[in-house]
Amino acid sequence: MEIRIGIANTGRELTFETDESAADVKKSVADALDAGASHVTFGDSKGNSYVIPTAGLAFVEIGTEESRRVGFVA
Repeated sequence: MEIRIGIANTGRELTFETDESAADVKKSVADALDAGASHVTFGDSKGNSYVIPTAGLAFVEIGTEESRRVGFVA
């Protein structure tokens, strides 16, 4: 699933693929914001880790868990 994160005062977005479910990503962001944590951590499908300050979060877009279809649709 693709995750896009917008960071305040930055023209670029952070985009990566993760193996986590949409519910897990939503829960980790909500828990960090509710607890007043200084950062939230994500891991992608390649094994990389991302630490994002919660004060700088502009938005978090969570893609669909469905795989893309290949071919023509009639």
